[in-house]
Amino acid sequence: MTTTAAELRELDDDELENRLINARQELFNLRFQAATGRLDNSARTGDVRRDIARMLTVRRDREAGQISAPAGGELSSTRGRGRRNEEN
Repeated sequence: MTTTAAELRELDDDELENRLINARQELFNLRFQAATGRLDNSARTGDVRRDIARMLTVRRDREAGQISAPAGGELSSTRGRGRRNEEN
């Protein structure tokens, strides 16, 4: 289910945000399975992490004005972007 950056750029902001939420939930579930010894495909964890990184990159590019979102609306909140020490 790996998604390319080009496919992600075609999504509107809401769909991109929904996919990001779902990917983070999947990553949580994969980590939980790994902790309990029930993880079948450990490579999937890395795939999901890379998908999340792609989604965050597309979202950040839109915020910076490098690319525009397809006929949608404004970007949703930046909550959960994973940035640390934003005051620095």
